[in-house]
Amino acid sequence: MTATATDPAFVLYAPGFDEVIGDAPRLSLLAEVDAHEGPVYVADERALYFTTMPRPGVDRSPSVQIKRLPLEDPNDISVIVAEANGANGMTADLDGDLIVCEQGSRWAPARISRLDRMSGERQTVVESWRGLPLNSPNDVVVSSDGAIWFTDPSYGHLQGFRPEPEVGDHVYRHDPATGQTTVVADSFDKPNGIALSADEQVLYVTDSGANQEPGSYHVGRPHHIKAFHVTPGGRLTGERLFAVISPGVPDGLKSTATAASTRPRSPAFRCSARMGSCWARFTCRAS
Repeated sequence: MTATATDPAFVLYAPGFDEVIGDAPRLSLLAEVDAHEGPVYVADERALYFTTMPRPGVDRSPSVQIKRLPLEDPNDISVIVAEANGANGMTADLDGDLIVCEQGSRWAPARISRLDRMSGERQTVVESWRGLPLNSPNDVVVSSDGAIWFTDPSYGHLQGFRPEPEVGDHVYRHDPATGQTTVVADSFDKPNGIALSADEQVLYVTDSGANQEPGSYHVGRPHHIKAFHVTPGGRLTGERLFAVISPGVPDGLKSTATAASTRPRSPAFRCSARMGSCWARFTCRAS
């Protein structure tokens, strides 16, 4: 285990991680913001979009905004959506619009929405499965065929701002071309982060079931990452345990050509090779 010479925030467990971060990684503080989830970098704007820390709202519902941070002037942060229905994870679709996981409230439905970055207007993409309302969508990824893959744990109910669930804690695939939404995985306690491999042949999903009530940690419940083979028809096969996260529980997830990284609910990130071994860890801190 070694810290990099350029930045001690990066701790390497295997030399292969150099292929991901390069020879001179550096962690820099761009701005102090109230960011929480859903970071989406838009290259043609050189801007980062994100959802804010939830604040207490009506009936215990989280009040969340969607903001934009331009890299040319990181302090010139603007509000794109002032009240985003408990927005959590986000990604960009093939047209550059933002696909947003809205957790909903007791009076507003949970949904997957599409956000026009220029106008701030939102449209519903999915808000139910077979006529039953979604729980509280958490994270989302869009594949090259335009399909929208998302997780839907029942954290909104556990945290007191969503009604009793009518569907299980599932992983879904929505096909915009047909309008069909399909359950692709139903073996999770609390499906959370989701990511596709670079070749889109593997889908990674974190299970944060060890965290039930806010601040809880049930060691006997899941705190791991699952991996699935994605068939050409958009179904999942070959479910396998990819990595166990301990201490803590896995949250958001991103992948590169050679590795997958997850953010446990702490200021640290862990990066794993394709076989699930831990390659590196880096800790966020101001510099």
